[in-house]
Amino acid sequence: MLSSTYSQALVACSLLVAIFASYTALDMAGRVATAQGREQHWWRIGGACAMGLGIWSMHFVGMLAFSLPIPLGYDPLITVMSLVIAIIASAYALSLVGEASLPWRRLVAGAFLMGLAIASMHYTGMAAMRMSPAIQYDPGLLLLSIVIAIAASGAALWIAFQLRQYSTRVRRLRAGAALVMGVAIVGMHYTGMAAASFPIGSVCRAARDGVNTGWLAVVILIVTLAVLAIALIISVLDRRLESRTAVLAHSLAEANEELTYLALHDGLTKLPNRMLLQDRLKQAIHSASRGNTRFALMFMDLDGFKAVNDAYGHQTGDRLLVDVARRIAESVRGEDTVARVGGDEFVLVAKIGAPEDAASIAEKLTTAIEVPFQLANLELRVSTSIGIAIYPGDGASERELLANADAAMYHAKSTGRNCYCFFEPSMNADVHAQMQIIQDLRLAMERRELVLHYQPKFDAPAGPIIGAEALIRWNHPTRGLVPPAQFVPFAEKSGLIVPIGEWVLDEACRQMREWYDAGHVDWTIAVNLSPLQFAHTGLIETVRNALARHALKPSSLTLEITESTAMANVEVSLAILRQLQEMGVNISIDDFGTGYSSLLYLKRLPATELKIDRGFVRDLSQETEDAAIVSAIVALGQKLNLKIVAEGVETTEQQAMLTELGCDTLQGFLLGRPMPPTQFLESVEARASADCE
Repeated sequence: MLSSTYSQALVACSLLVAIFASYTALDMAGRVATAQGREQHWWRIGGACAMGLGIWSMHFVGMLAFSLPIPLGYDPLITVMSLVIAIIASAYALSLVGEASLPWRRLVAGAFLMGLAIASMHYTGMAAMRMSPAIQYDPGLLLLSIVIAIAASGAALWIAFQLRQYSTRVRRLRAGAALVMGVAIVGMHYTGMAAASFPIGSVCRAARDGVNTGWLAVVILIVTLAVLAIALIISVLDRRLESRTAVLAHSLAEANEELTYLALHDGLTKLPNRMLLQDRLKQAIHSASRGNTRFALMFMDLDGFKAVNDAYGHQTGDRLLVDVARRIAESVRGEDTVARVGGDEFVLVAKIGAPEDAASIAEKLTTAIEVPFQLANLELRVSTSIGIAIYPGDGASERELLANADAAMYHAKSTGRNCYCFFEPSMNADVHAQMQIIQDLRLAMERRELVLHYQPKFDAPAGPIIGAEALIRWNHPTRGLVPPAQFVPFAEKSGLIVPIGEWVLDEACRQMREWYDAGHVDWTIAVNLSPLQFAHTGLIETVRNALARHALKPSSLTLEITESTAMANVEVSLAILRQLQEMGVNISIDDFGTGYSSLLYLKRLPATELKIDRGFVRDLSQETEDAAIVSAIVALGQKLNLKIVAEGVETTEQQAMLTELGCDTLQGFLLGRPMPPTQFLESVEARASADCE
């Protein structure tokens, strides 16, 4: 037999290629296992090519390390066939480890088929030398090489399946596994080579027209290492991109989840908001209609919350709302829905068997809320009025149920508060009447049905006239002249008060300009500001524009705000009032004595006058407590350098007492009723004529 030798350098290179190829194979297995859809398909093709080329290259470099004392060469076609076998075997391996599970039966069958494929690649590569006579193989070593190929394949498949999920620990284990797999593949190859014998006189028929081996080893090594390196680099970069994408996707998912939560829940109490309530109501209606069951919708509004909010500020009011929400949630079952739908309005949707169950829940809620709330050093008391609508009897849709429960709640408020009322059809008449008023009020702006009447203001005790207060009236086409008490609350509720208030301000300034032009340059005009209008961001600009439009001095305008409005949010009120003061506009604190003032803040308000509420004037006499209160208010105002205005003067006794107590200005029916501008001037002229006589 011909004696054979090996190039130690090429043998070492074949081992390194085997280890590198094994690591690449493990990495490709991980990419195939974690990829999805078409991406997985392309990773399987690319991985099979890289992995197959690596295994085949190790085999071919090992053959190039082998030499005989005769010229050697390799048939190109047969050599390519061995490469194709390696790629097919790699593709099969990657498809196995890409499955969700790898049972032992499939592992054994896969190891057997892949081992035979690798052995076929090896011996096909040996056949590429086209030896004559043919290569003789030792049966024992040939069988051993096949067994080694099958065992190595089984181990490789199992390791690749176990290590396909990427992590820092898995990366280290892959390096160790690649070393073991590389040694096993090299062991199979050189066992197969050891099984081959070449008789003396053998000739390599591929040496003459086959591939020249002189430069082939270097080319194969360079190409293989480049392909494997590129495959690994692409895999690493793709994994990093995938990792960053996963982090970004997770962050986006969390952000979307948070946004969804915020969109469906109240930011203060964390209860469902109106949008989520409507969805829950639809589900409750669907479930109840399908199962022929009932549920109750309870509309709750807190009694006395506005007083707390005005007295202690919004921060305390918000904390109170949070505690109220907690008590409501603790008083009902977990499957019931509690929602906050407005400032101090809550809604409960609860499954019931009979109306009596709804009454029991309502009683439990009223009892829970009327217990005093402890906030820091404050003990606060509120109650709740509850309106109850039952499905299916009191409405077929969520909108109808809410409207009916709301109507029942208003009825509960009107009957004494801190109680509950079941909806009755007659209650809807009030709701529809309110809605009609709001609708008519919208049209009143367009149709110019709103007018201003003016009530004169006098220097105490009886004149002269120093100006007027503008008071709105609604000249309704069917109801006649409607006083403000009958429509202003609805304008406040609907938000229409803001455009109405802007119109009032502009019209009062226009009328004041006419009076100026008529010679009454020492008069002032007073205009009331609603809480919504006072808090509106465009107030300062509206006042400035109205004065400029009618060429009025700012000092000719007095803006009246209630004591409660000024104290609702003191810092914000101070900022707005200071801007008005800097403009030159006079500020009057209206209804003084009825709100919840803090004298510490009151002295900081840039006001020019205090207006005593008519409630103190009505029962004014020497022996009443009202006289003491008015006297205290006058003394306080004088200390703060404020003018004192008393409204609601209807008797000569009140006129005399208010003058004696020190009021600067009087206003009331005794001195002059609210009247249209033409009648106002006639009244002034008539009074002037009477004084002359």
